[in-house]
Amino acid sequence: MTHFSHLIIGTGQALGTLLGKLIPTHESIGVIEANKVGGSCVNYGCTPTKTLVASAKAFHQAKRGDFYGFSSEGLTLDFEKVRERMNSIRNGGSTGLTSWMNSTSNVELIKGTARFIENKKVEVAGEIYTADTIYLNVGTRPKAPPIPGLDDINWLDSAGLLDLKEVPKHLLIIGGGYIGVEFAQVFRRFGSRVSIIQRADQLIPREDKDVAKAVQSFLEEEGIEIYLNSNTSSATKNKNKVEVTIDRDGETINLVGDQLLIAAGRVPNSDTLNLENTDIKTNERGYIEVDILCETAVKDVYAVGDVNGYGGFTHTAVNDAEIVLDKIYGGNRTLEGRIPIYGLFTDPPLGRVGMTEKEALKSGRRVLKAIRPMDKISRAKEMGETKGFAKLLVDADTDLILGASILGVGGDEIINMFATIMHSNIPCRYYRKVVLVHPTVSELMPWILDGIKEVKEQNETI
Repeated sequence: MTHFSHLIIGTGQALGTLLGKLIPTHESIGVIEANKVGGSCVNYGCTPTKTLVASAKAFHQAKRGDFYGFSSEGLTLDFEKVRERMNSIRNGGSTGLTSWMNSTSNVELIKGTARFIENKKVEVAGEIYTADTIYLNVGTRPKAPPIPGLDDINWLDSAGLLDLKEVPKHLLIIGGGYIGVEFAQVFRRFGSRVSIIQRADQLIPREDKDVAKAVQSFLEEEGIEIYLNSNTSSATKNKNKVEVTIDRDGETINLVGDQLLIAAGRVPNSDTLNLENTDIKTNERGYIEVDILCETAVKDVYAVGDVNGYGGFTHTAVNDAEIVLDKIYGGNRTLEGRIPIYGLFTDPPLGRVGMTEKEALKSGRRVLKAIRPMDKISRAKEMGETKGFAKLLVDADTDLILGASILGVGGDEIINMFATIMHSNIPCRYYRKVVLVHPTVSELMPWILDGIKEVKEQNETI
């Protein structure tokens, strides 16, 4: 039996933050990983997908040569080189983390699946490990919906899609959330015919309808087929083709493609840990229950990252680790003080922070709204990227920003400015006085407030 001061189970995005603080203490650290070091973000999520997004945007922009004043005749895609670039970046991230741990004297990397025997006793491949403090960082995995025939098909999750060596001729995507929408645009720009099948009445259902409609509009403009209010009733494989049958408004539609991506949500990997042998609790969806400091029902056992159900993003996983480290070494961060923020990395991207319009109205506050289309912003027009809009929501009684949706060029970066404003409780009247660099998209954000009006019910158009 081996005892560590600290035992980290899983190498997702909380790992680097934890190790950065724990290694200098010179206390013993064990790290257990069942699969590739780096977790989903490095290997199957943010790193490789955003690399593909960049390649797809560059290829798409090059084809707009006539718009910008140059010829792009004879432009071709070399998908092998696209994959080489993607794999170089993601593999570099994984091998870098591995090398860091293997070259650090007080860290031991243990390969295998961790299963609890008791509250603070873990077994991996027949070896027993204990620790003073344990961090559960095992993440989530794709979830397959209960579609008849799906088990008989070699359907793809995001990891499988990234391993394709050829661009699909027709990519079918079940799920119109963030993952499905991003991949749809990437592969459409690479030359695939793409069909999105979505059960809900809008894409990206967590967003306001005006945001979802704008995203749908520019995806359809690029030739992506979108089937809303559509239930997939069956899936079959015929030779090298996949056929799905969908029911929409009483109509039966058959779609045939050569690849099928399932992007219909994720489930936590808590079920791999044998938590029934411990006092650690999970909720009805399988997420590990924690307090505001990410501590489980077992003292000094923490759940960080996607597996605790608080966020589901790389940046929230990193912040979870910071919250735990504050608890151990001194600090005041908690889950309660965190403002939700994230991005959708389509082109143009969406940056979102705080409340949506529907959430703000539901909260009972007096809500003010300011909105401006990107085609009214000079810098966006100069760049030839005028799709989307910016929307700010303000509490009429406190003058504090409740939320922002920036769908447009630079939206994924601009949104961080609003997170800072909200975290610092800066009133809008002070934000309006800030002088920002010209010519930029972000410089117009304070000016949007000049058109702010009270809103009593959600308007689906801008």
